[in-house]
Amino acid sequence: MPFIPHTEEDISTMLASIGANTIEELFDEIPPALKSGSLKALPGLSEMEISRLMQERAEVDGRYLNFIGAGAYEHHIPAAVWQITTRGEFYSSYTPYQAEASQGTLQLLYEYQTMMASLTGMDVSNASMYDGASALAEAALMAVRSHKSSRRILMPTTVHPIYRRVVRAIVKNQGIEVVEIPYCAECGHTLVESLAPYAGQDIAALVIPQPNFFGVLEPVDALTDWAHDNDALAIGVVNPMALALLTPPGEWGSTGADVAVGEGQPLGIPLSSGGPYFGFMACKQSLVRQMPGRIIGRTTDLDGKTGFVLTLQAREQHIRRSKATSNICTNQGLMVTAATIYMSLLGPEGLRRVAAQSHANTVALVEQLETLKGVKRIFSGPLFHEAAVTLPVPTDAVLQTLKAQGILAGLDLGEHYPELGNALLVCATETKIADDLKKYVEHLGRVLA
Repeated sequence: MPFIPHTEEDISTMLASIGANTIEELFDEIPPALKSGSLKALPGLSEMEISRLMQERAEVDGRYLNFIGAGAYEHHIPAAVWQITTRGEFYSSYTPYQAEASQGTLQLLYEYQTMMASLTGMDVSNASMYDGASALAEAALMAVRSHKSSRRILMPTTVHPIYRRVVRAIVKNQGIEVVEIPYCAECGHTLVESLAPYAGQDIAALVIPQPNFFGVLEPVDALTDWAHDNDALAIGVVNPMALALLTPPGEWGSTGADVAVGEGQPLGIPLSSGGPYFGFMACKQSLVRQMPGRIIGRTTDLDGKTGFVLTLQAREQHIRRSKATSNICTNQGLMVTAATIYMSLLGPEGLRRVAAQSHANTVALVEQLETLKGVKRIFSGPLFHEAAVTLPVPTDAVLQTLKAQGILAGLDLGEHYPELGNALLVCATETKIADDLKKYVEHLGRVLA
């Protein structure tokens, strides 16, 4: 039923019961200088009229051809994903503390955990985090709790710069040191040799991005083995879509990474001005007691029927303050629902096709960009679906010019990596066709001419 507002008679009755004459009297404590004055509402419109108005506004805004990635990616989302996600059963569901009333939500979260554990190659997954950046911070805290003797985290500068800032903000007041490791200027990834100064020292964890912020693939096997040889945990920060093609963290090196985290946005979540998105976290069985947030378990009731419950941690454990794991309960549950449905619809083969086409489009884009004078790929390492290129002119001016022509040409790397000069991070997913790549290259060529 549509919402029916109070009638004038209802309003008068309520005001009379509290001794007020007008609604304005309820706000008489607000100084006049802070009031904006009277606001006149537009006349009401019919559903058809408002639909037309919104369509006209959207057409005025236009549709950009997007080549920005940098942690949030434009993938095709089947219509069924959000048609199912926004059903009332999912759309309004709350934290499922009462298992007897939340079996549908709990089962979906259990299926999500199963899918993420399979995708990452890890033993167990929780039922999501706030976002990828905070998931990495929580993984750092897990490592410190697990290690006990060390409060130092090695963080390559190839990790997303926003993720690095979030980690520092969360752990800095807990006496945890974050040490940044430089990248190879030629290949664009972390060299194992750069870790030599820390060999034999007390290190809680080494963070390993795959792919890294430049889109370059890291030598994950060697980095994971180095971490374990030095009694440190290996924390993988991964793009879930890339895992459809690449070796999962659970199979890195000789014994696999210990924790895998990342941003789940590529799995059916649209680009929407920065969110809401959701983070994921999976780990080895030995660390499950250190994992924050919710974990859903499958059990049987007294009649032998399958049931789903919150497991391994009680709500009351959070009164333990610093000794407790983080209580991530009001997380991005609706986004997780969409991701679960997205993965269910595409399946392993569908995810592989999306990842493969995204990689092919980026390779094709870079090859075409390098035909332009002064444009060259910066790093030689293998890539997934992003690449850093250098331009012969200031990056910001190029971005503004192309934006005016309806093209979002990429991310200016100068803010985070000034040593790269006029550098641009570009991305092409499966949503791009040959004409899109051609249009971008032609427009950029005219700007650079």
